[in-house]
Amino acid sequence: MLALQAAVVSHPRLGPAATAFASELATRLGCERVAVGFVEDRFSRVVALSHGALGDGSTDTLRAMGAAMDEAIEQAATVIAPAPPELPPRIILSHEEFIRQEGGVVCTIPIAVQHELVGAVLLQFRQGSAPDPAVMMEWEHAVALVGPVLHYMRHGERPWRKRLRDHLRRGWAALRSPAGGRLRLGLGVALVTLTVLLLVPFQYRVGGNARVEGAIQRVLVAPVDGFLKRGLVRPGDLVKSGQLLAELAEQDLQLERSKWASELAQHENAYGAAMARADRAQLVVSQAKAEEARAQLDLVDQQLGRIRIEAPFDGVVIRGDLSQSLGAPVQRGDVLLTVAPRERFRVIVEVDERDIARIRVGQAGHLALSALPWDTLPLAVTRITPMASAVEGRNVFEVEAALSAQPDNLRPGLRGVAKIAVGREPLAWAWTHRLIDWMRIGLWSWLGH
Repeated sequence: MLALQAAVVSHPRLGPAATAFASELATRLGCERVAVGFVEDRFSRVVALSHGALGDGSTDTLRAMGAAMDEAIEQAATVIAPAPPELPPRIILSHEEFIRQEGGVVCTIPIAVQHELVGAVLLQFRQGSAPDPAVMMEWEHAVALVGPVLHYMRHGERPWRKRLRDHLRRGWAALRSPAGGRLRLGLGVALVTLTVLLLVPFQYRVGGNARVEGAIQRVLVAPVDGFLKRGLVRPGDLVKSGQLLAELAEQDLQLERSKWASELAQHENAYGAAMARADRAQLVVSQAKAEEARAQLDLVDQQLGRIRIEAPFDGVVIRGDLSQSLGAPVQRGDVLLTVAPRERFRVIVEVDERDIARIRVGQAGHLALSALPWDTLPLAVTRITPMASAVEGRNVFEVEAALSAQPDNLRPGLRGVAKIAVGREPLAWAWTHRLIDWMRIGLWSWLGH
């Protein structure tokens, strides 16, 4: 057996390995000819003859050998013809046909791999040198040991189409066998699952990062150049309409008011003197300067009235901590505070550009906030921003949505994740469409070059 194994493994391909095996077996058993065949398309085909004589054999001889191999494989037993009287009776029609053509005594041993008969070894002896049934078991052991090696070598050399067909055929046979109940059950479950994934539509939702903002955000700015005198609120404080929020220092404006009030008095006196002298030219000049001073005085009075910054409505301060900037200079137009309504909010959802085409005004969704992870708030899309912006390396569109319910602990600035229902799609499409779109764009880009 070691010699037979050495003869087989010394060759990398099936043809030389099978020929070496047949030749070694013929030499050791004294056979006139040894043939090795494997089942191909349900019939045995001879792949090697001892001493490399495969090309010398006639087509009829090879066909007769294949038929004899099929006869042994179908009976799943070693067949000897002429049959010795001490062995169980076998069907030997094909063997007898081969003997009529070639003569001698024939012994065919099937090759089994994992309880499957995949081929056979045919031994042809000279007339009168019939095999001894006592040593036949040793030959069967030799074939059982070397046959699988040749089978796997043959399997590795077959085209992939034939290997796939064999796998499918074995799988179908296992599925139909009485022991394949679990396999049939598993396959049925897999088919049902695949059908659900491919055909049954589910609610498809588009998500994105979201933040809560006030429905109206009023920015309170410095009305004039000056210095910050008081800051009475901080972010998060609730304010009432008309409540004093901050105040600027009024000393500079009071000095400017005194200046313009003094100039107005001077021009009014000059106007009275010119009228007493009937000096028309001086009268017109004094009147014009008095009007200018009066306008400047009114402007200063308006500025003094605006140094007290008051809340425009009931709400909450969301931006601007002036407690750390008391006495600091401010310029006209500098942002001091931002106030938003406490009970009116909007949600800004950052939707990826790949999903924005499916978003429509009026679509419903839900919002889950990091501060309220167990409570989802219903929302509805009210507006879609037409321009994209870059956020963390992604192009996103800001979608504005209104909340249908607003809990008492909701605050501007809270962040979370929003999901918007955009239609019904199968789960398989929902899980794979991003990859398919990416591959389509990549293919288009590649073909475009």
